[in-house]
Amino acid sequence: MNWKQALQDYKYYLSIERGLSENTISSYILDLKKLINYLNDYEIDQKPLQINQETVQKFIYDIAKIVNPRSQARIISGLKGFFTYLIFEDLRTDNPMDLIEAPKIGRKLPDTLAVEEINDLINAIDLSLPQGERNRAILETLYGCGLRVSELVNLKLSDLYFDEDFIKVTGKGDKQRFVPISNINKKYINIYIKEVRHKLKIQKEHEDCLFLNRRGKQLTRAMIFTVIKRLAEKIGLEKNISPHTFRHSFATHLLENGADLRAIQQMLGHESITTTEIYVHVNRTHLTNVLNKFHPRK
Repeated sequence: MNWKQALQDYKYYLSIERGLSENTISSYILDLKKLINYLNDYEIDQKPLQINQETVQKFIYDIAKIVNPRSQARIISGLKGFFTYLIFEDLRTDNPMDLIEAPKIGRKLPDTLAVEEINDLINAIDLSLPQGERNRAILETLYGCGLRVSELVNLKLSDLYFDEDFIKVTGKGDKQRFVPISNINKKYINIYIKEVRHKLKIQKEHEDCLFLNRRGKQLTRAMIFTVIKRLAEKIGLEKNISPHTFRHSFATHLLENGADLRAIQQMLGHESITTTEIYVHVNRTHLTNVLNKFHPRK
């Protein structure tokens, strides 16, 4: 087995067997290609089934000089997964990554926006432009439903269950969940649909996509990033924000206002409560308030 074949087989395994999204698969493959490029650069002729511990240790040692600890840990985790896959397929009997430890990294707390900052961003949208109503609906949905940017751009008209106050969201690994949606969020989506979207010349195969560009095609993730960056610059916001910042703010504000952590987990689509628990650390004042409110010895 050569590396090209190994990459193809591994991509198929990640997609079919594990059901991972295209973005996640691309990240795994990109990290694996770093190892392949390293072997080529140093003319090391070791195939996937023959590469040894010494070689991968040297690769990790060298790459640690040029990437940060978080990226290094991700690469190590990805390579361990690849060699575990080879063992699972009975192609290898050992994992050359077994004795390689990832660097210790602290858990990065997510950036959040204050409610006033979110209001300022939304108020900065130029509603005299057709895309203004669309952009307002986008920001309201990112913050109002706590969506990932990939989930937002893939929203369909057929995913809107407004009579039941829910939207259907397709998350990582094509897993679907129902997320509640507020009246104000529904209001701005409906304004966009009725006043802007229906006037577009919608391209074939994009008829069911909710958020469209001016050419009638599905919006890209990059476009959402651009919209938010421009609004941040417009109001002079010094924080480095992205679409994910609205998701973090959604979870943080719910928690600060007394929402149950399990409910937040379900709305965010986190498989593990551990992932959701990061929001407990964002505002420790909330923990003090919980103690003072619920502990019998106040």
